[in-house]
Amino acid sequence: MVRVLIAAEIRLYREGLAAMLCQEPGIQVVGTAAGADDTVRALRALAADVVLVDLPSPENSWLVRALAAAVPGTRMVALSVPDAERELLACAEAGVAGYVTRDASVEDVVAAVEAAARGEVLCSPRMAATLFQRVATLALERSPASIESRLTQRELEILDLIDQGMSNKEIARHLTIELSTVKNHVHNILEKLQVTRRAEAAAWARAARGSDRRSLELDLTAARN
Repeated sequence: MVRVLIAAEIRLYREGLAAMLCQEPGIQVVGTAAGADDTVRALRALAADVVLVDLPSPENSWLVRALAAAVPGTRMVALSVPDAERELLACAEAGVAGYVTRDASVEDVVAAVEAAARGEVLCSPRMAATLFQRVATLALERSPASIESRLTQRELEILDLIDQGMSNKEIARHLTIELSTVKNHVHNILEKLQVTRRAEAAAWARAARGSDRRSLELDLTAARN
C-alpha cells in the first residue's frame, strides 16, 4: 500500500483528486495540504511515501525545492505539468521523482505514484532523451577544459597562484597589481567555475592540468570539508 499526500492550493482540486485516488487499490491517501508550511507539517506527521504536488507552472517548482530541503528523501510527483520541455526540465531539476501532464488520466497518476514509491521515474521516451541531453550539456559545461577556456589569461595566471597557496595580498605583490584588482579577478574566477571557495577553484586548476576524474572528485570533496 502506497501512502500518498496531496498538496495543492485549490481545495476543490485536491479533495476531488483524493476522492478518486481513494478508489484505487494499492493507494492510501493519508491527507491533503495547501502551501509549503502546511505540506511540511503534514509530511512530518503522516509519513507519506509519495507527495503529489500541484505545479501548474515552472515558477511553482520552488515548492518542490522547499519540501526537499525541509524533509530530505521525500519522493514527489508533480501534477498539472504542461507537456513542454522547459516545464518538464524545471520539474526534474527541482527534484521530482515523476510528473503527470495536464492531459493525464487517473491511471497515469497511479502509475507515476507507484513508480515513485519504487524509487523509479516514469517518463516518456521523448522526456528521457531530453533529460539525457541536459545531463550531457551540464557535464560539458563542468568539464575542466571547457571551464578553463572561459578564463582570461590573467585569471588563469591568478588561478595557478591560488593553487600554489598564495593569498590575495601575496598575489598582488607577485604580479605587481592592486589588491582590489586581485579580489575582482578572484571573484570572477569563482563565478566562472561555479564554485564558492578558493580551494575548490584550485581543485579545478589541478584537474585542468591533467588530473584524472577520481583525483578531481577527491580534491573537491576535501575542498568542501
